[in-house]
Amino acid sequence: MSEPILQFGTSRFLLAHVALFVSQALERGDAIGGISVVQTTGNPSSRVRVAALSQAGSYPVKIRGVEGGSVVDKTIECHAIRTAWAADQDWAAVRRATIEDVRVIVSNTGDTGYRLDERDSAAVLANTAQAPHSYPAKLLTLLHARWRERPGAGVSVFPCELVANNGDTLRDVVLGLAQQWALPQAFVGYLQEHCVWVNSLVDRIVSEPIDPVGAVAEPYALWAIERRDGMQLPCAHENIILTDDLRSYERLKLFFLNLVHTWLAEQWLNERRASSETVLDAMNDVRLRDGIEAVWQEEVLEVFAAMDLRSRAECYIASVRERFLNPYLNHRIADIAQNHVEKVRRRILPLIELADSLSLQADQPRLRSTLARHGLLQTWQGAQAS
Repeated sequence: MSEPILQFGTSRFLLAHVALFVSQALERGDAIGGISVVQTTGNPSSRVRVAALSQAGSYPVKIRGVEGGSVVDKTIECHAIRTAWAADQDWAAVRRATIEDVRVIVSNTGDTGYRLDERDSAAVLANTAQAPHSYPAKLLTLLHARWRERPGAGVSVFPCELVANNGDTLRDVVLGLAQQWALPQAFVGYLQEHCVWVNSLVDRIVSEPIDPVGAVAEPYALWAIERRDGMQLPCAHENIILTDDLRSYERLKLFFLNLVHTWLAEQWLNERRASSETVLDAMNDVRLRDGIEAVWQEEVLEVFAAMDLRSRAECYIASVRERFLNPYLNHRIADIAQNHVEKVRRRILPLIELADSLSLQADQPRLRSTLARHGLLQTWQGAQAS
């Protein structure tokens, strides 16, 4: 038998968040089982992690920071990952495991993970040894194989990508692909009725890898999961919150943590600052710190105040400020700046759209100028005008 949890992505984030949660839960008997992890890209560093995971039986996660006024500096050995596969080499094994044993699928495939690939077509369904190129096509192919052999056995899908309504979004992409490939209506019904697509939000700063596999992370951790009928959780954990109001968690993290990370990366790129500069360095730079505080207080907080969420937002700002000032994390801005334009589109533009929907008379000059530099403000204004 293989493991009941299938994880797409070998990122240090998943290693120090979901996989660590499962490992800690397994020690208490509170997890449904272990994890099989699948490398989805040809990234050389991912291949190194897969090789290390295949050989090692565990990996370290260093938790470093301040929590409740006390210093935390500890190493936890994570034992949850039992099997590690590369999709382009081990697709037959991934397929068989999905058919037979998988009950939960978790993913974190990056900022462009839901994009389709024109090279994929329905022909991949007949090729049991070759993986499709895009993640949605991989997922569709695996679920189709499961449906053919076990038509009543659904799975719970937990996307962890930072996409609003990520479960609904991924479901719609997969359903659209199924229709594009003219797959049977019975299979489409299986995707809709037997599989549970769960919206969730992950929140933890995982600042650097440990070679060949492992990670350094802050003490703060959150996995907020929207309640869905019939879903199966991978584990029970003190940092998992089940909620009927996921949107508020999403907006707080997206607009106070991720948005400010991206605004900071914009300054770093424009000014060609040192490749070694970290978030902590920026927080200790008077000019950058003033800019961060101004974005929080003048350009984001007022949007939350208009939604009668000022008090909750101020508390969250305080927690994020403490996290950014964590002296134990080497969170390089160069890492945050990867896929920068896509992050600007996903993190900053939605705040401007929200402010406009609330008829908020806020200038938001720092954020709007960032959008303008990448042509996103003009595009959005043109769409509004039409």
